[in-house]
Amino acid sequence: MGRARSGGRGAEAVVEQVDGGLARLVPDRERSRAWTLLIDDAPQSHVDLDDPTHLSFEYQRRFGHVVDLVAPPGRPLQAVHLGGGAFTLARYVAATRPRSTQQIVERDAALVRLVRRELPLDAKARIRVRTADAREGLAKVPDGWAGLVVADVFSGARTPAHLTSAEFLDEVRRALAPGGVYAANLADGPPLAHLRGQIATAVARFAELALIADPAVLRGKRFGNAVLVASDAPLPIAELTRRAASDPQSGRVQHGRELLDFTGGAAPVTDLAAVASPAPPASVFR
Repeated sequence: MGRARSGGRGAEAVVEQVDGGLARLVPDRERSRAWTLLIDDAPQSHVDLDDPTHLSFEYQRRFGHVVDLVAPPGRPLQAVHLGGGAFTLARYVAATRPRSTQQIVERDAALVRLVRRELPLDAKARIRVRTADAREGLAKVPDGWAGLVVADVFSGARTPAHLTSAEFLDEVRRALAPGGVYAANLADGPPLAHLRGQIATAVARFAELALIADPAVLRGKRFGNAVLVASDAPLPIAELTRRAASDPQSGRVQHGRELLDFTGGAAPVTDLAAVASPAPPASVFR
């Protein structure tokens, strides 16, 4: 098997079976050492080894905005990433905030081996990769350790049920430092029952919330991703709104009363009632 790190025009895709399905690393023909990771044809991550600050996917750019507002560029950050993918956001943090200490929790051991081999991390980056279930790995994070916890976990393109509950958010809060921020990639489509329930659950556990999404997703017109941002400290809503609006695919930020109204009276999700997020329609990945 060829090494993916050369990338660019003329490079071949790397295809390998991992625990979660058939993984493919596909070269980006526009960027010389950039690759897209797909699992069972569902896009997971995009990585540019020459420029780890380049965030290609819409939801990853929104995570990048959150990172930029949690800690000024250059200031080290302690971060936990639940779900590894190709380690895109951890690479971004390491590049923009040297000396940051990060933990990635990814249960797919074969995927971790593939990414480490083909898209190696900077040897100087302080990134530890733990092969474990996201909730079990989070439980090992010391109390109050993290300035940022990011949840981007999908199994078969669905977020597992045990990562959608109020009890899971209790574990997130335990790991966060005072004033720390939680960010989650949520996927849903009409009638948005899952998304409304996730917001209601976060409302029950955090004082401040914001939701960044494509307006069409918020209106229930199509399936898509939304990034939930939560903290007990005030969030920089105006700056988050400005950054989301300036993205190539403009995003809308909901917060305050508007976001509470969006829940439509949905009840917080508990472990006993939790279900996985809905599967995306096949047309999403065509």
